[in-house]
Amino acid sequence: MPLSDANLYLCTDRRGSLAEFGDFVRRAFSGGVDIIQLRDKQLEAKQELKYLEILSEAAREFQSRWAVNDRADIAQLSEADVLHVGQEDISPVDARKLVLPSTCIGLSTHSEIEAFEASMNPSVDYFAVGPCWPTPTKPGRPAPGLDLIKYVSSLQVDKPWFAIGGIGFEEVPQVIDAGATRIVVVRAITNSDNPELAAKRLKDLLPR
Repeated sequence: MPLSDANLYLCTDRRGSLAEFGDFVRRAFSGGVDIIQLRDKQLEAKQELKYLEILSEAAREFQSRWAVNDRADIAQLSEADVLHVGQEDISPVDARKLVLPSTCIGLSTHSEIEAFEASMNPSVDYFAVGPCWPTPTKPGRPAPGLDLIKYVSSLQVDKPWFAIGGIGFEEVPQVIDAGATRIVVVRAITNSDNPELAAKRLKDLLPR
């Protein structure tokens, strides 16, 4: 899948056993998720590589993408589709020196200047903008809100960017009205008893 075609991005923890994780990500991909990132700070490198193997197999099955969080070394070893880094992690420029040429690099941004710089950085293939609302996945982080989404939308940048942070079913229309066409979600799918249906509901809310 071309990165520009992706509009529904899911971040998830390990979910439990390898089998449980595999079942969950397949159901999410089946529902229409385009990219799944494994984000679990409790995983040691050896464990993470095992979970990423399951994730990569599922992504290939559904012709979708999969992402590594923060660690360029893990992205290199796993031959990741995507590496996503934060402002305090290894820089996209340095990450590009480590990962495969085919690996896309994403960057989190939380302010107008960070978003503008990401939009201009040739080492950044896409960027995330937010948080739109406070979220327990990043406790204590201020939420710049929808004004930041409106600002980035006004830039009319060519590269893909995703709204992130506290986005659920009720928030999607507000994010779209602010100018975003792509979203990153966590709890809207991870907290659902039916991740496939949750993904389908979110996909139906997004612009085609």
